[in-house]
Amino acid sequence: MELSRRKFLGSTAAAVIVAGTMARGKVYGANERIRMCSIGFNGQGRSHIGDILKMKDDAEYVALCDVDSKVLESAAKGVEKSQGKAPKLYKDIREALQDKNIDAVTIATPNHWHSLAAIWACQAGKDVYVEKPLSHNIYEGRQLVAAAEKHGRIVQHGTQSRSDSTLIRDMKLIHDGFIGKIMHSRGYVYKKDNRFAIGHGKPGPVPENLDWKLWQGPSQDHEFLINADRKKPGLYVHYDWHWFWEYGNGEIGNQGVHEMDIAFWGHNRGLPVKVYSSGGRYGWDDDGQTPNTQATTFTYEDGSIMTFEVRNLGSFNEADAGKCGDSFFGTKGYYVRGKGFSEYEDDNKWTPIAVDAPMPESLNKWQRFFKAVRSRKAEDLPVTTLDAHLSCVHCHLGNVAYRLGRSLDFDPKTERFKDDEANKYITREYRKDFEVPQLA
Repeated sequence: MELSRRKFLGSTAAAVIVAGTMARGKVYGANERIRMCSIGFNGQGRSHIGDILKMKDDAEYVALCDVDSKVLESAAKGVEKSQGKAPKLYKDIREALQDKNIDAVTIATPNHWHSLAAIWACQAGKDVYVEKPLSHNIYEGRQLVAAAEKHGRIVQHGTQSRSDSTLIRDMKLIHDGFIGKIMHSRGYVYKKDNRFAIGHGKPGPVPENLDWKLWQGPSQDHEFLINADRKKPGLYVHYDWHWFWEYGNGEIGNQGVHEMDIAFWGHNRGLPVKVYSSGGRYGWDDDGQTPNTQATTFTYEDGSIMTFEVRNLGSFNEADAGKCGDSFFGTKGYYVRGKGFSEYEDDNKWTPIAVDAPMPESLNKWQRFFKAVRSRKAEDLPVTTLDAHLSCVHCHLGNVAYRLGRSLDFDPKTERFKDDEANKYITREYRKDFEVPQLA
């Protein structure tokens, strides 16, 4: 019996209607293109569309989905002009996921939608490229890992550094002990561009082109706030939702997750047993909640540490590595991303260590995604869904410790704190019909 649109849109389990009948993975012909839909594309999603449109042998756009009609219509015109064929347009992700012509989706919504959108897509038989961070909290990420496994879907995380051939080679060397045992890894983000005081909001009318209920999705229902200080549709839209706990994860979960993922990758210790984070939102008079300056320390079972710094008040180049970077300090030498391996020196000289190791296959993030979609092999992904989850957990741990203002003990096996108050941040209270399902 066909499920009515009304019942589908009103069902808490909306996205599971096809779970029992879906194929484990379509087999593509040599010249068959993967049929794509991008969900949410006012920001990073625009680059998804632009990049994929250039890969005409691999994919084509059959649909687009966004809760903002202006954003949706503008992107649709560009897609039609590029590929000579108009995509089908959807405002509601639940309707888009019913479309059997869609093979795979990319997701670049605000963070609070990432996991639910990806889980629903897995349940609907779609492969997924989901932007970073793949979760808004620890619980969500673990459920997405379970959904990908349960439904046999390809799920790739939007930390594109995992596709960098040089980093793939160098991380393997680090894991193999090229500079000895790594005892301290470090990541940092010192970005200032598009990071500044966002002003103050007050209740106001929702723009006619924006479906505010759908935009909020899994979050609780809140008033729409306009922002008289800036020429933007509202206080949260667009982009500045990053700086509110309800929708974003601050800078550590914005640009920071890229560097965190590399630090986690190189440190290679899994999850920590202790975390401490401090900082603040300094120098800005605005309604933003997340810190613009934050220092976090993770301690692992073997006593090694990983540190992570966020600073949006100024950008600084460290060891010629730029305003975002990672460093790894071993017992025999150290590594700076973008500069390479070096010996320790007493006089601060850089003495590089030559590397004689083969470079892996050079493929960008989309080539790796489409390769995995065609092969149905998770090993063709640049990062497993589990490792993507674990790197994002680090961001969440840092934020929970920051918000509580104290050091927290953590159990890597259960992915829970040894602190009842801290465990309240493991998940959230979801709005009816937008609950992230418990699958693990």
